[in-house]
Amino acid sequence: MLVVPNFDPVAIQLGPLSIHWYGLAYLAGFVCAIMLGRIKARQQHSPIPRTVVLDLILYCSIGAILGGRLGYAVFYQINSFAVDPLAILRLWEGGMSFHGGILGAFAGTWLFARKFSIPTLRLGDFLSPLCAVGFLLGRIANFINQELWGRPTEVPWSVVFPADPLLLPRHPSQLYEAALEGVVLFLVVWIYSIKPRPIGAVSGLLLAAYGVFRIFVEFFREPDAHYGFLIGNWVTMGQLLSLPLVVIGLWLLTRNVRRSDHAW
Repeated sequence: MLVVPNFDPVAIQLGPLSIHWYGLAYLAGFVCAIMLGRIKARQQHSPIPRTVVLDLILYCSIGAILGGRLGYAVFYQINSFAVDPLAILRLWEGGMSFHGGILGAFAGTWLFARKFSIPTLRLGDFLSPLCAVGFLLGRIANFINQELWGRPTEVPWSVVFPADPLLLPRHPSQLYEAALEGVVLFLVVWIYSIKPRPIGAVSGLLLAAYGVFRIFVEFFREPDAHYGFLIGNWVTMGQLLSLPLVVIGLWLLTRNVRRSDHAW
């Protein structure tokens, strides 16, 4: 059993300016996405040149942040944000929904695609291999901030979070997600995207694999206190929201598998 150090949520204090771990995670994810995007743009089947990678990542990142925050408010904290609407602007307090972030990222990608007359799904396939690094960094920030922890357990690698009022040994579910949604997802989607694929297939793999990983990890993660279990003692809000990702992802993966005219 490991007792997690009581990390300060503020990573760097520069006078009145506080830089939180979340902010560093977003910044590092943004930089990594740009670097990886420029590598992907060298491939012959890339839908964009290297010169506009920064613009595309910016559109997608802004959409993901806005969508993630709005999704958190709607899916998880609707009553709290109804009382204090301005709380949605206080990003440093934490609270982002991956599922809302996906919708926001899609909106940003769609706007960029319209501006440059590129099929949205082609841009989605370009962006998909870049996303998992952001997921990895975000889950590590969750662990540092002592939030979204796991269910009580007696496994040897259990951890105790000082912020937990019960001080119970728990699954480090944030690290499970970092490993699956970050490392494994990145390797799977990146390797799959090296060769030309049918339009939408790479995006489909990202959505389906993330959905499966998230549903799996939810069995070890403490359900949100204000929702608890939605069905019986095992279905959580995270699992329910991930099911459409799996369905849409599998549809994108299989719809053009036999149609070479839809290849990149």
